[in-house]
Amino acid sequence: MLTPGANEGPLAGIRVLDLTRVVAGPYCTMLLGDFGAEVIKVEEPNGGDELRALGPPFLGEESVFFLSVNRNKTSVTLDLKSDDGKAALLALANSVDVLIENFRPGVMERLGFGYDALRASNPRLIYCSITAFYPNSRYGDRPGYDLMISGVSGLQSMTGE
Repeated sequence: MLTPGANEGPLAGIRVLDLTRVVAGPYCTMLLGDFGAEVIKVEEPNGGDELRALGPPFLGEESVFFLSVNRNKTSVTLDLKSDDGKAALLALANSVDVLIENFRPGVMERLGFGYDALRASNPRLIYCSITAFYPNSRYGDRPGYDLMISGVSGLQSMTGE
């Protein structure tokens, strides 16, 4: 998924561990990659990021939507529920400057990779969690997608769509 000129720019030398999927998180890490950061995207073994299957359009067997927000990244497959996968993720987390995830609140903690756990082994780590709702809010445990956020926020009533 690397494009010519990747790892050049103001963020060259910064390593980012990307534990995101669908659009919001991959778009964020795509921008970091566009500015030269080395982005390592972690995907699950059973199909990877859900966006891989979204289409048409497809370029060969790849979803154009997936390709558009995952350029300038190296992709690895890890089973985060297995001991080997957890050990590999911990090694990666200890070798990066930034970790970005967009799981529902509490998932990273249940896997053993919450901020406190990772900061203990990598004190310089910048840890970013992207969520649809504030974690302690009424909808804090729910995933969020565009259509749902548009409805809950009242945006659909303003636009009529």
